[in-house]
Amino acid sequence: MIKPNMLKRGDKIAIVSLSSGLLGEESLIHKYYIARERLEKDFGLEVVTMPHALKGIEYIYNHPEKRAQDLMDAFLDESIKGVFCAIGGSDAIRLLPYVDYEVIKNHPKVFLGYSDSTVNHFMMQKAGLVSFYGPSIMCEFGEYGGMFDYTQNAVKNILFANSKGYEVKSSKYWTKDFVPWDIKNIEVSKNLIDEQHGYEVIQGKGVATGQLLGGCIDVFPMIIGTDIWPTKESWKEKILLIETSEEKISPEHLTRYLRNLGAQGIFEVIQGIIVGKPSEEKYYEEYKEIYKTVLKEFNCESLPVLYNVNIGHSFVIGVLPLGSNIQVDFDQKTITLMESATN
Repeated sequence: MIKPNMLKRGDKIAIVSLSSGLLGEESLIHKYYIARERLEKDFGLEVVTMPHALKGIEYIYNHPEKRAQDLMDAFLDESIKGVFCAIGGSDAIRLLPYVDYEVIKNHPKVFLGYSDSTVNHFMMQKAGLVSFYGPSIMCEFGEYGGMFDYTQNAVKNILFANSKGYEVKSSKYWTKDFVPWDIKNIEVSKNLIDEQHGYEVIQGKGVATGQLLGGCIDVFPMIIGTDIWPTKESWKEKILLIETSEEKISPEHLTRYLRNLGAQGIFEVIQGIIVGKPSEEKYYEEYKEIYKTVLKEFNCESLPVLYNVNIGHSFVIGVLPLGSNIQVDFDQKTITLMESATN
């Protein structure tokens, strides 16, 4: 896999709206200004907003080709060192006909996002580029009341530094609050809850090492069968990342999604699974039982599964490098980056 160069102060990063156009709505554009100021002051980055990123919901929905053009143009621009996603949604799949994977491959740079951006991460995987499953402009960089330290430190330690040997630790706190997105709430902070569980091992033991691959499982059904979905051979020796969205899919739906992965033979060839904390801890115990049940159905009772990781819709969230080698010690309950995810 190709590694992008690490970010440094003074670098340009591009903001793109590849799924929902929420960022450009008049009632929400203050989120953009909050995030831009943080990126500039706290991270020392120069923000470049791609031409269509702030066009709003209707335009973004009607013009997937323009969203893809922003992505391609951002990669082609040698002065831009990173591409940050505005937010997720449910529509990034419509970019597929317009993406040139050679452009991504030949102009590697940091790509950051989560949720529906899972689609884009699989595009990066197809192009052979390490990408970063982590915060978005609207949700984390534009967080009311200040960006969470856990998220800010993850960005700095993984995107701005040599991350070889970096241990991705469990956050000491999380939140189930949602502060309504309204300019009057800019100074409102979320209530934090002390973490009671930390990382949990659902099943299995030992140490697994491999490239991380995956994302938001809600998105997987849209990707399966397309040219960005990896073959069974491509899943070999990987560590599968799974997290669930703020929609809090039912245990029944999780069961079906996992059975699909089992039917593809993916569980037979991977080294282990990392599972994100369920949003608001909804179905926290139920999900654990489903993993054990479905893996048993496919005779994979020994496949190790680490649960309750702060990634994706877990709130608060960190950063995990997709396509980079990590080590998961299921006995010590640790996640360690075995190589720097950047050059």
